[in-house]
Amino acid sequence: MNPAALEPLRRILTSPAADVGAAGLRQRSVAAGDLPPDSIYQLDAPLSDQEGHAFQLADKRGRVQLVAMFYTSCAYVCPLIIDSAKGIEHALGDAEREKLGLLLVSLDPARDDTAALKYIADKRKLDPQHWTLARTDEANVRKIAALLGVRYRALVDGEFNHTSALVLLDAEGRKLASSARLGPEPDPEFLVAVRAALQAR
Repeated sequence: MNPAALEPLRRILTSPAADVGAAGLRQRSVAAGDLPPDSIYQLDAPLSDQEGHAFQLADKRGRVQLVAMFYTSCAYVCPLIIDSAKGIEHALGDAEREKLGLLLVSLDPARDDTAALKYIADKRKLDPQHWTLARTDEANVRKIAALLGVRYRALVDGEFNHTSALVLLDAEGRKLASSARLGPEPDPEFLVAVRAALQAR
């Protein structure tokens, strides 16, 4: 990979705000094996899911992932992000779906507690065997957003302006493709990339 593509990850992992020193990276390497240098799973960010279970990004290693950022009180764009991910999921065959994970990380940890995440997961009938709705602290929200290329800004009314994208990660946590197309009809080129990643896996 072009070394320039690794620069955002290097800056996040080596910044003082990241709180991830050499010892932390060595610990992550022991826990997750030797991750590729361009894997977003290098980020040692504590998360919890819609069931209240704690996990790390690197725990998603081994399965192709669709990742997006959202917040549960969003009434417009975020439901479409979920529709977009479901559209990809429904376009796949049964065997393909079994190889795919879907991870939604909240932009709003102050309000998106476990109950809020669980409510959306249940309301949208998101299978917990495949879908993870997650929260982390504000500092790690910023780091994850930067790694995914998601820009966001909190507004005075409690809402967020944010870019909307599905990001495809391979089984090692490397970015393969992204799509900003929203709605239940999948982006054809992105769907091709998802299928290729699943076949490679």
